[in-house]
Amino acid sequence: MSDLNERNQRIIDEFRANGGKVGGPFEGKTLLLLHTLGAKSKQERINPVACIQNGDRFAVIASKGGAPTNPDWYYNVVANPQVTVEVGTEKFQAHATVAEEPERSSLYEQMVDVMPGFDDYRRKTTRVIPVIVLTRVQ
Repeated sequence: MSDLNERNQRIIDEFRANGGKVGGPFEGKTLLLLHTLGAKSKQERINPVACIQNGDRFAVIASKGGAPTNPDWYYNVVANPQVTVEVGTEKFQAHATVAEEPERSSLYEQMVDVMPGFDDYRRKTTRVIPVIVLTRVQ
């Protein structure tokens, strides 16, 4: 298991053991677990991601810490937009869409207000960092 996978698994375990709360850099922040199907493998993947709530939707940022490429989970969402979301102790189905401008920029700014590190991420890369909107499926 890679270091990233091990770190993610520790966060997932802590999230589930504490009703959606975790410590470290995410302490006091809203985090969700995003379940996707691999774009190629079709295997379930679970990624802990910081989020903001926007009405009855959630938004997550495909920042990958400001890397020059999008995170793998972004490609999974684009290929298979039907996802499962865990927030707190709740688990539900959602439809994921890539936000278009001007909504993308507005949601990104809301994330920066909550977690200023996201401002650094966009300064580290030349790509436009995607914002994914997760809308609950009824």
